[in-house]
Amino acid sequence: MTTAHVTATPAEASSARGQLNGILFVALFAAAVTHIANIPAIAGFGLSPLIVGIVAGALYGNALRDGMPASWAAGVNFSARKLLRIAVAFFGLRVSVQEIAQVGLPGLAESVLVVVSTLVIGTWAGMKIMKLDRDTALLTAAGSAICGAAAVLAFESALQSKPHKSAMAVGSVVLFGTLSMFLYPVLFNAGWLHLDTVGAGLFFGGTIHEVAQVVGAASNLSPEATHIATIVKMTRVMLLVPVLLAVGLWVNRTARRHASSANSHAGASGHQHRSGKLAVPWFALGFLACVAINSLHMLPQSATATLNTLDTFALTMAMTALGIETRISQIREAGPRALTTGLILYVWLIAGGLGITWAVQRLFG
Repeated sequence: MTTAHVTATPAEASSARGQLNGILFVALFAAAVTHIANIPAIAGFGLSPLIVGIVAGALYGNALRDGMPASWAAGVNFSARKLLRIAVAFFGLRVSVQEIAQVGLPGLAESVLVVVSTLVIGTWAGMKIMKLDRDTALLTAAGSAICGAAAVLAFESALQSKPHKSAMAVGSVVLFGTLSMFLYPVLFNAGWLHLDTVGAGLFFGGTIHEVAQVVGAASNLSPEATHIATIVKMTRVMLLVPVLLAVGLWVNRTARRHASSANSHAGASGHQHRSGKLAVPWFALGFLACVAINSLHMLPQSATATLNTLDTFALTMAMTALGIETRISQIREAGPRALTTGLILYVWLIAGGLGITWAVQRLFG
């Protein structure tokens, strides 16, 4: 009896080597981005490595993309897709049920109301008023509603949308989230928000885009306000999973309706279109598993801190890879409309967020 040996062809070996080189290139790029993001002048603006990564990646992808061998593209795509899903799952290690319980029902109510209203208003305004496509509107709304760039990454992976659409959504996060970091403390200290310390924590954590931006803004108030704001922000992060599942159901229902309509038109000719199945994002379930692990203290604190550092680096790699795949020419078409959608959401987050905060405090106060 003979044993068959399967060996890789030269073409397959070359393809695998090119993919590995592409991943290593993105990793080195992300390491440089992380160093840049840690420069005090950059960190002071609340710009996380994720945001610096997509900007630097886009600059490289548009100005110097001819310098990268074509065989490396598979590695860049792996970083922007598969590595992204793994990193989003491990993002759950930053959240624990115990922390969320510390702010109780007021924090949960604030988070749910802000997330749901912002998603609905952002998607409606983006599609109906600004005439954006569904994915761009959803990504922009998700970045404002949940957790900034990390939410954009999660939705991008679930929707399988184009990289330039994520870049536009992240642009909104950068612009309005950075503005919040400076504007919110000024408004509070001037007495224009009419909020106490607890209310300020609810408002800051419930309406500012990025985790780092929340901490940066609330640190100008008091340690107690910073603590409350951070927990409320992480409660919004926790809502990422149910929101992803709900959006998946909505997208699937829309796809089935379109497929049914297409089938009725094509019935006479015998052509049929298969409706899409609901793809439950496995990384969302992984996110929940990581939240459970963190809540049950199954890992030493040092191990959790190390994993969070590695996860931030993996997310930076994914964001950098998305930037490399982004083309400025694609952004030009919808860029102003996406930013205007972000502005509409920003006005809502300030005005509507204040209203929600006052209502929550009155209800649970």
